[in-house]
Amino acid sequence: MLNNDEPTRNILSVLVLDLDGIITRVTALFTRRGYNLISLVSAKTETEGINRLTIVVDASEYHIEQITKQLHKLVQVLKVVRLDDDTTIARSLMLVKVNATNSNRTQVVDAASIFRARVVDVSPDSVVIEATGVPSKLRAFLDVMEGFGVRELVQSGQVALNRGAKTFAPSK
Repeated sequence: MLNNDEPTRNILSVLVLDLDGIITRVTALFTRRGYNLISLVSAKTETEGINRLTIVVDASEYHIEQITKQLHKLVQVLKVVRLDDDTTIARSLMLVKVNATNSNRTQVVDAASIFRARVVDVSPDSVVIEATGVPSKLRAFLDVMEGFGVRELVQSGQVALNRGAKTFAPSK
């Protein structure tokens, strides 16, 4: 049985008004209370003037409830939903610059294709590969790419949506 006091990885989807300073207000809420943000992604939604923040945080059940209550107190926050792993599609983006010469470029491209990653740039001594997926897939992809020599790496935070017909329309 899961102990509710134990921190677990949680994804919060937060609809906010697209106003200056909203990211600062949200991150300050986490910082003041000592919660560590794993990732925060802000993006436009299908509705003009509304952004979706996808927040990944390690926290206990109790702390998630407290975070949610505090977020609701911010005037710019329209809706907060904790996304359930079973009904959520979540993905991150990774760009990796890998050593690739004429002698091993084919191997690098073949290895990338196994992960459904795609080459987005080629130079005489390297390739840049774009991969998307869940954290475990991206870790496995990176493990394979390290065999060729990773020069640079950047990874986004997760973005997430509910599966199926269920929508996340703003209401307050």
